[in-house]
Amino acid sequence: MAAGGDHGSPDSYRSPLASRYASPEMCFVFSDRYKFRTWRQLWLWLAEAEQTLGLPITDEQIQEMKSNLDNIDFKMAAEEEKRLRHDVMAHVHTFGHCCPKAAGIIHLGATSCYVGDNTACTADHSGETLLSLDSGSLHGSPELEACPG
Repeated sequence: MAAGGDHGSPDSYRSPLASRYASPEMCFVFSDRYKFRTWRQLWLWLAEAEQTLGLPITDEQIQEMKSNLDNIDFKMAAEEEKRLRHDVMAHVHTFGHCCPKAAGIIHLGATSCYVGDNTACTADHSGETLLSLDSGSLHGSPELEACPG
């Protein structure tokens, strides 16, 4: 398994050990891009569930969130986190910036643990899946199929 990990990229986990011993796919699973993209997916699923339950969430808001799942402004998020001193709220604001119609429903009724814990479980599962694969071929989740490298 080739070592990976571009320390300056949001697409790769940053660690001296990862750059020596982890595959590019494994580095991606624990990267900022994977983490924050998963947060956005969780917020979308939450909004869709809340809409189904009758909360006043429009199809337009849902579509706006879907259209911006991968539109992550890491610089803005870092600035928001410095200002707010809260990683989740920084990303709520950053996602809301590119989804102004949906800004008020992003993270509605959730706690930070909703995105943090579920993302950790998702990354752990994806990492375990990678470890169980034969000779570097990627099968399984669409996130892993889309890994760079």
